[in-house]
Amino acid sequence: MDRRSFLVGGVAGAATLALAGCSGSLPKVVAKPAVFGKGATGTVQVWCRSATQAGLTSAVAGFNRANPELQVQLTPVPDAQYVTKLATAIRGGTPPDVVDIDDINSQLFIFRDAFADLTEVVQDLDYVDAISPGHLRLLEYRGRYYGLPYLADNSQLFVNTELFERAGLDVQESTKDLSTLLDAAKAIRKTGDDVYGWSISGNAAGIIGFVTQPHVWATGVDMMSGEVGSQRADIVGNEALERMLEFYRQLWRDGVLSKATYSDAGTTWGADFRAGKVGIFPTSYGATVPAATKAMRAKMQTVLIPSWDGKRSFFDGGDNMCIPNGAANPSGGWAFMQYANGLRQQQALPDGGYFPTRSDAATPEYRKRFPLASGPLDDIEKGYAPRTLAYNLLNNQPSSPYFAMFREAVFGSGSAAAMKTAQSDYQRILDQVQA
Repeated sequence: MDRRSFLVGGVAGAATLALAGCSGSLPKVVAKPAVFGKGATGTVQVWCRSATQAGLTSAVAGFNRANPELQVQLTPVPDAQYVTKLATAIRGGTPPDVVDIDDINSQLFIFRDAFADLTEVVQDLDYVDAISPGHLRLLEYRGRYYGLPYLADNSQLFVNTELFERAGLDVQESTKDLSTLLDAAKAIRKTGDDVYGWSISGNAAGIIGFVTQPHVWATGVDMMSGEVGSQRADIVGNEALERMLEFYRQLWRDGVLSKATYSDAGTTWGADFRAGKVGIFPTSYGATVPAATKAMRAKMQTVLIPSWDGKRSFFDGGDNMCIPNGAANPSGGWAFMQYANGLRQQQALPDGGYFPTRSDAATPEYRKRFPLASGPLDDIEKGYAPRTLAYNLLNNQPSSPYFAMFREAVFGSGSAAAMKTAQSDYQRILDQVQA
């Protein structure tokens, strides 16, 4: 499954239009540390995304056992419907108490003043310095915080150490930058006719954005610039982006990628790597580790995704928890959010295929239990995801300009023409959603 393609045609645009009519219309939630989340009773209505429901079910069950006077009712919402359904509920004056939302969509609602300002209670948390800064950034607007990160879905490079050894390669030395990665992938390709150096689903928009953009972000640049609401495209002349596209083009031209890459829509994402036939695989923990055999897991190692000049990053995907203004039980909602972000609950997230958003979760016990689930936590400041109103339109949809640019640059005429077209398409979409 394409884990990043959660929205389909027009959803982000429709949500923006729906929220435009309810900006500031619901009663503001007042969140003060002295009283907020304390002594709440009744029911807390929590909406979650169907795709990440597994990461929340056990937390809800544990909270309900521990709090007989305050019970959570969990409602999963199909990912393709989430944004518009939430916008409709807010506009109708009946929002849930807590929304567990794809972090990349947080700004759609924050920008429209639909979520409660939780700055004071977030800053009052004794673990605030351990919270993922990339996730927090997606919850920040004009110096205020409008939610709390809950779970992380991070991209990394997974490598098959057995194939590295067979090719005479050292994992750390061979994954330092794009040049060493290309050499390593070529060397692994030579170890067997049915062995490939690299694997990527070349016809899956969400996956492409999820695993390739960190090569660019690691250098400190994005594909857009400016503040939310007045962003500009930054494609043409973007050296880090061009080098990443050329890297993938070379992988394709040199036969390091299988011929199936061109049409691979992600329906069997990671099957080739789990079968031991791929040396390097950019992916997520949940798409790779749970379905792998014990023997294959023992061969896996992870590193963060490098740029052309040797810096590293990863995609800060996952879920944020927010309280809509107008919620019926916001204090109860905050009580549940604090519970869900407790260390014990955070440390159990890999069981559902996700990572904690707290770096202090990576204790020795955690590392022993989940040896492949600590890389992003050790360098949590290197995570990133763009704060924008247009991510899904720019990246996740089959018609998105990032996807079209990648396909044309790698499989078609090359990066120059692809980047030129993407520049204008990016700007057109940004202008539309920011109007």
